Amino acid sequence: MRRRRGALLAAGLLALAPGCGLTSGSPMADDVRPGTIGRGEPLKGASLTVTSKSFTEQLILGAIMGIAFQAAGAEVLDRTGIQGSIGSREAVVKGEADAGYEYTGTAWITYLGHSEPVADPHAQWEAVREADAGNGVTWLEPSALNNTYALAMNQENHREYRTNTLSEVAALSKSGPGSVSLCVEVEFANRADGLRGMEKDYGMSVPPGNVTQMDTGIIYTQTAKGACVYGEVFTTDGRIKSMNLVVMDDDKKFFPNYNAAPMVNTETLRKWPAIPRILDPISRRLNNSVARDLNAKVDVEGEDPHQVALEWMKAEGFVR
Repeated sequence: MRRRRGALLAAGLLALAPGCGLTSGSPMADDVRPGTIGRGEPLKGASLTVTSKSFTEQLILGAIMGIAFQAAGAEVLDRTGIQGSIGSREAVVKGEADAGYEYTGTAWITYLGHSEPVADPHAQWEAVREADAGNGVTWLEPSALNNTYALAMNQENHREYRTNTLSEVAALSKSGPGSVSLCVEVEFANRADGLRGMEKDYGMSVPPGNVTQMDTGIIYTQTAKGACVYGEVFTTDGRIKSMNLVVMDDDKKFFPNYNAAPMVNTETLRKWPAIPRILDPISRRLNNSVARDLNAKVDVEGEDPHQVALEWMKAEGFVR
C-alpha cells in the first residue's frame, strides 16, 4: 500500500463523491509535438482521461502520461490528484478514467486481496496483469521504478558503522544492540510487511526503546541529523538524494515490489491499440534514480509537478 501525503495540484483538483465518480478535472493544454514517441499521431481523435493519486510521484507520473498522449494527438482531461489509492483505481476500472500509473504491489495486496507478495518483480507484475484482466484492466510493461520501503542512514553514521545491507544491520543489532536506533512511521512499526516482519526475516533484534515513531517528513530530517542511526524511507523519495542518505540494500528481498506500470482500461486499449508503444519507452526509462531526481524538484526545490514532468519529457526527447 502506498501511504503517501502530498500537496494536490490546484488545477485539476479532483474528488470522489459517493455514487458520482469523478467530479472535476481540467484539460491538459501542453504545446507538445511527437519526439521519439507519438510519431504519426496515432491517438488523433482520442479523448483520454488520465488519473493519479495525490502524492508527488503520482502527480508527476500522471502528467508524464498525459503529455505523452497529447504528443500522440489525443485530447487529454487531467484528473490527477485523487486522495488515497482506491479512487484512482476505481476510476480506471469503471471507465471514468482511461489510464494511470499504478504500483504492482498495491494492486496485488490492496486491490486483489493477496496477503503474500511475489518476490520476483517481473513475476509480481505478470501475476497482477493476469489477475486484473478479468476486472477490465490491462497492465502495460512495468518500469524499474520500485517505490518500496528501505532503511537509510546519513554519511557520518555510514562511515562509522559501514553497513550497506539489511543483513549487516541485523548483524550490528546483535553485536552492538545500542548502535541500532530506528526512526519509523507508526504504520511501519506495526505492519507485518514493515518493522515486525523485517526483524523476523532478517533475525534482527532492536530494543523497543531504540525505536522512535514519528511522521514521515520528520524521519528524513532526523535521520540526516543522526538523531537516529537508521530511518525508514521510501526508495524513490527525492529527499534521499538531497539529504545525501545511504540506502541499505534489502538483500533478502523482504519488502514487497512496488514497480510503477501503466494501468489502462481494457476497452480504451481496444479502441486505441497504439497506447502501449507510446508508453512502453517511457516506462523503460523510469527507475529509482530518475524518480528521486524528479521528486526532489517538487518536494525539495518547490517546482510544479506538471512542469517537472514536461521538462523531463523534453529532455529525454520523448516530446518536442
